[in-house]
Amino acid sequence: MPMEETRKMSGAEAVLRCLELEGVKVAFGIPGGAIIKFYDELYKRRSFKHILVRHEQSAAHAADGYARVSGEVGVCIATSGPGSTNLVTGIATAYMDSVPLVAIVGQVATSFMGRDSFQETDIVGITLPIVKHSFKVRNFDDIYRAVRGAFYLARTGRPGPVLIELPSDVQRQEGVLKEEEISFRGYSPDGFPDLKMLLDVVKFISMAERPVILAGGGVIISKASEELIALAEKIKAPVATSLMGKGAFPEEHDLSLGMAGMHGTMAANKALCEADLIVAIGVRFSDRSIGKPVDFATSAKVIHIDYDHAEIGKNVRAHAYLAGDAKKVLREVINALGGINLSSRDNWLKKISDWKKELNLSVEYSGPVRPKHVIGALWEITKGDAIVTTEVGQNQMWAALYYKVNKPRQFITSGGLGTMGYGLPAAMGVCLANGLEKPVINVAGDGSFMMSVHELDTCARYGLPVKVFLLNNRSLGMVRQWQELFFDKRYSETIYSREPDYEALAKSLGAEGWTVSDASQVRGAIERALEIPGPVVVNFIIPQEEKVLPMMVPGGSLKDILTEEDLERR
Repeated sequence: MPMEETRKMSGAEAVLRCLELEGVKVAFGIPGGAIIKFYDELYKRRSFKHILVRHEQSAAHAADGYARVSGEVGVCIATSGPGSTNLVTGIATAYMDSVPLVAIVGQVATSFMGRDSFQETDIVGITLPIVKHSFKVRNFDDIYRAVRGAFYLARTGRPGPVLIELPSDVQRQEGVLKEEEISFRGYSPDGFPDLKMLLDVVKFISMAERPVILAGGGVIISKASEELIALAEKIKAPVATSLMGKGAFPEEHDLSLGMAGMHGTMAANKALCEADLIVAIGVRFSDRSIGKPVDFATSAKVIHIDYDHAEIGKNVRAHAYLAGDAKKVLREVINALGGINLSSRDNWLKKISDWKKELNLSVEYSGPVRPKHVIGALWEITKGDAIVTTEVGQNQMWAALYYKVNKPRQFITSGGLGTMGYGLPAAMGVCLANGLEKPVINVAGDGSFMMSVHELDTCARYGLPVKVFLLNNRSLGMVRQWQELFFDKRYSETIYSREPDYEALAKSLGAEGWTVSDASQVRGAIERALEIPGPVVVNFIIPQEEKVLPMMVPGGSLKDILTEEDLERR
């Protein structure tokens, strides 16, 4: 969108004009004293839809969810001091998962800085380790470069959050907004891929008999799912994903292994352990995905494809690597591959097929409600076409294991930071991003849900049809599971002595709500929730002792996996 205006305007109006130039459609925030001029201009100009949340952390999570689904930059806004510090966890969540986010925060007037003024906090210093860049706006002439530069940095290269600090007096300054070229010395995000080891990559792939592809969130960010499918089918390699890579490869595909890692499928983990070649694409080999790095893939060659050079060799040694945008790099690999003796992989694929049969999701819909009932019925009803957000903990892993995702950007979760309270506000952002075209489901645990339950009010005020399916075990379930298995059942501060009336709580905040305690009622409850136009909370009572299995032993490797059979033999 070209610049047209040459008239004088306030700094706050200039910020709004820059946001218009960036095509911002929605932002999430809460006003306050140091950002009040910005909100006054927003009232007069109405440049975009603004969602008034109940807590600034939710504003960051909602912007994060919006960005993950839309692929655009999410925007959150807060005032100075406690307003800006309340954004910190949400900013860190976006940083760990490479989500493009711009956080605009008010600050005390420049003349009051450094004086411990009311609601003054060094938010730039606080967030320094968890942002891609920060802009300290100190006069009107800084505004154009700060705002346009923030969006450019957030969305290009490896995406991430960028902070803009906007003092209250600068919002009131007047000037003429001048267009300028946005570039940063030493930052070249569109550089040509590093393909100097392409021939080695082709050789390793051609010689392998037991190849496995491990796909991560970088595939989704690069919009490289089609290329990933083409590569897997061309070389007949099964595909496992990290938690963040869920959706990068269709999970109903014959070559899909599902999620790998601490609570991954047995097929994915066994395949990674026995592979002679691992092609890792857009993954950072986190501890939750591979366990102890020194014990990972000791018999395999590793090819690492990633945009960020810093990730290559950081956790796992790469025998060959290609650096660059996954979409571009995979096209080069596919084009460079000649004929491969695919018949040599038949035995490998047969073994993979047998492993996949071990994941038995069939259950009888009777007796107590179990997570398999809820997630399984949800998948059957929606046919995988819903967008699912999760909280963090057991609920997150059950959703990842049992809800098959066939397209990118339909499974939204906090991976790197593991932020409890993420799912509900993220679902609000998802609703705004998808135009209410698909059901938005928040799979929650009672521990995480209570950390952001106030946002049900936001859903009700704006008519956001978020469906919360609460897997309620009256405890901090994942920590309780660890205490049971590894701490001799010393349940220190993980079991709640009482619980809220979730039906009454939901209704008081403007949502519908009811409780389900028998498996025979699960399917009907989900269908009923999906038919209601507004927000709904379905409180599914599950056994407190229900566990997420398989489970990698803490501090172990992908070979150190506990199953239900292992626990029965104890």
